[in-house]
Amino acid sequence: MRLHYQGPLPELIGFLLLPRFSMMAFFSAVEPLRIANRISGRPLFDWTLISEDGEPVPASNGMTLLTDQAIREVHHLPSLAVCSGFEPEAHLSRPLMAWLNRLDQAGCALGGLDTGGFALAAAGLLDGERVTLHWESLPVFRERFPAIETSDELFEIGERRFSCAGGAAALDMALEVITRRHGERLAIDVSEQLIHERLRSRDDQQRMTLARRLGTHNRRLVEAVSLMERRLEEPLPLAEVARHCGVSARQLQRLFEQELGSSPRQWYLQLRLERARRLLTETSLDILTVGLACGFTSSSSFSRAFRTHYGHSPRQWRKEGD
Repeated sequence: MRLHYQGPLPELIGFLLLPRFSMMAFFSAVEPLRIANRISGRPLFDWTLISEDGEPVPASNGMTLLTDQAIREVHHLPSLAVCSGFEPEAHLSRPLMAWLNRLDQAGCALGGLDTGGFALAAAGLLDGERVTLHWESLPVFRERFPAIETSDELFEIGERRFSCAGGAAALDMALEVITRRHGERLAIDVSEQLIHERLRSRDDQQRMTLARRLGTHNRRLVEAVSLMERRLEEPLPLAEVARHCGVSARQLQRLFEQELGSSPRQWYLQLRLERARRLLTETSLDILTVGLACGFTSSSSFSRAFRTHYGHSPRQWRKEGD
């Protein structure tokens, strides 16, 4: 899925499946290519499924897919998409990292679906690149790889790297590739076959608007929650949140209670603890670092808040998830 392709048809794309990969993202990437072949009446795209050892790979939904090749059998590809899901770094081995680097040196365009960018970053293949991931994993990725530029776009397609946010965004990226290679008319026909409303551009939003997620159109409340979500590592005093939104602290309290059934303090704390839970689950960062990344000043204050909210200490949570 490189930006430009001048090779023979069908254009071959490899999909590296890592354990617990996102089935939704994988199928969303492949099905538009299959339908493009059918509508055009000729083989425009082909694909091969790869696992580290050539064995079947379980997806995050519990289903298992057969693969065509082991990494040792693949020495050149025009493009390779790394497909992963939960715990994207849990199944990265030295042979796999070395193989990705060899493909890069051979001119392969490398990309990630959903959380596939973690593998490329861990292999040192995203320096100077721009990458997007699923919105839920972006904060974790930024904490793990702070030097790599990230975006919250639906997809990114460059000369040698590509990425998408997973889910239906993989479909949007595939439709963009079809448009670039074979014209917008074919991409529209494929989109209609998939009952996909329209061709979404890369800068369409990953998530519903905050107002829709919160179920409110109160501008001041939406501004307050948006500010909280942006300031998890360095939480703002609630008085400053209220001032920024043009209300008093008492009015802010009333807004949260009436619209969200929660106090501002409880809502803000929950946002920070949810971020902490994801960091504990998806990274190997130590407990103190996780706490600091979520606005806690010490490991003890973080552990107390986490235990009160989730019923387990951060250490117990991580141990039970292993």
